Amino acid sequence: MRPRRQDDPLTRESRALLRSAGRHSAARCAALCLVTAAATGAELLLPAALGRALDLLLAQAPATRWVLCCAALVLLVAALGTAETVLHGTVDARATAWLRRRTLTQVLAAGPRAGDRFGSGDLVARLVGNAAQAGAAPAARAALLAALAGPVGGVVALALIDPWLAVVFLAGAPLLALLLRALARDVSACVADYQRVQGRIAGALAEAVAGRRTLRAAGLEAKETARILRPLPELSKAGREMWRVQGRAAAQAVAVAPLLQLGVIAVAGLLLARHRLSPGDVLAASRYAVLATGVGVLVGQLSGLARSRAAAQRLGELHTVPAPDHGERLLPAGGPGRLEFRRVTARRGDRTVLTGVDLVVPGGTTLAVVGRSGTGKSLLAALAARLADPDDGEILLDGVPLPELSRRELRAAVACAFDRPVLLGDTVGDAIGLGLPGPSPALVREAARTAHADDFVRRLPDGYATVCADAPRSGGESQRLGLARAFARRARLLVLDDALSSLDTVTEHRITQALLAPGARGTRLVVAHRAATAARADAVVWLDDGRVRAVGRHTALWREAGYRAVFGVPTGEESDT
Repeated sequence: MRPRRQDDPLTRESRALLRSAGRHSAARCAALCLVTAAATGAELLLPAALGRALDLLLAQAPATRWVLCCAALVLLVAALGTAETVLHGTVDARATAWLRRRTLTQVLAAGPRAGDRFGSGDLVARLVGNAAQAGAAPAARAALLAALAGPVGGVVALALIDPWLAVVFLAGAPLLALLLRALARDVSACVADYQRVQGRIAGALAEAVAGRRTLRAAGLEAKETARILRPLPELSKAGREMWRVQGRAAAQAVAVAPLLQLGVIAVAGLLLARHRLSPGDVLAASRYAVLATGVGVLVGQLSGLARSRAAAQRLGELHTVPAPDHGERLLPAGGPGRLEFRRVTARRGDRTVLTGVDLVVPGGTTLAVVGRSGTGKSLLAALAARLADPDDGEILLDGVPLPELSRRELRAAVACAFDRPVLLGDTVGDAIGLGLPGPSPALVREAARTAHADDFVRRLPDGYATVCADAPRSGGESQRLGLARAFARRARLLVLDDALSSLDTVTEHRITQALLAPGARGTRLVVAHRAATAARADAVVWLDDGRVRAVGRHTALWREAGYRAVFGVPTGEESDT
């Protein structure tokens, strides 16, 4: 994997995320650093106290005070270790929660763009797993300072005992430092590959869960399982490579560390033979040599930081998805909801889906959008609701370009219903009134009656107070609840993206009548797949290959064989609508 440059925007974004997460728990990070440093200081004092106690005991001099000092230092190290564990866990939890909240806010602000680019499964994997891994970075950095203090303090202590001991250790220290640096570099690349494959598996799993009924009906469970698990060998390879790199670096470091320790002890033995050191000094030097190497601690800290940085890179990718900008303008009071597309072109990836769309929907009318699959009907609806932005051209509502509207004004003016509505909220009533400031029960029931959902909602165990998860419903009933949610907003523009597809003919007819009734509020843009729906609209826009082929009444367009073919009528055959 090619390493990223230091000035890469993604690298800057991931580092900014980690810095912000650290600032969120700055006080606790500082406390963790102090506690860990205090524990390291106590560990550095303990060998000196042990050496002094040993010398006094060998000399048969009173050593009670030094023995008690050693016992106190041992207890202090244990207490500080407990405090370090608690603080470490607290900082990890707070940083992870902050990263998840910040990233989720970004994903929701970006809207469908994030889901289109990464997929729902990969998004969940990043928000759950990668956020937890990246959230460990602030505490790991705070602990790393103390982890470095141990080796530095050990070298200083060796120099205080005798300068030659420090010289012997420092002669081999550069090799140890190079090994640790190589570990951090190589682990980062391996972890990034491992997390990338994890995201692919999560994405495939989410797709399978969403289509579980279709898979079962088609008897494709085994085939789909194989598809989901197909990247497992790649995941296994990345995982083995990650542990191989860590194991190799740890083995090399562990091989070097004992040599350094033996060198220090050998020199200490020679100095003892020349009476330049006491037995207690030799004991202390052996302990300080162990602290100076600090291989295990450093390997663990560096590996953890490498995993955190790789996870932060994946979170940073989510933050590079731009959120739409909003202006501060308001719509003219009492506007009819006139919708206008001016030379709108929209792309998805490398494919141009809509090209040069010019379209005017008069206020208070209903426009049906028809066309074959892939002609851009749903994208046109998304553009009208500003769930997506065009690459060229502009869209206006009552003369105001959508990007110039404030977020609150835009969402109050536009309501949407979809073919597969997701019902959010604790109860069915909450799901219908979602997003409304204090919706009244009367408004919720009125919207449900308009969507012909009131009857089946009343039959639920607790009516409108039924918990959504405990409300069994068919696909058509879910669509009616989604329609009720849109109707409750009483918006200036209502966008229905195939929101009638699962309804029976009678219910669709009744809802369409309510939409087209005299005095019906607002403008309606309806993505239609049924000829009956298009026939009831005031006008129809016929999309063909991403362009507007014609605009007119359904009865007039029905004379075109290509238009009839959109609804499955064979060419050359003309049937009643």
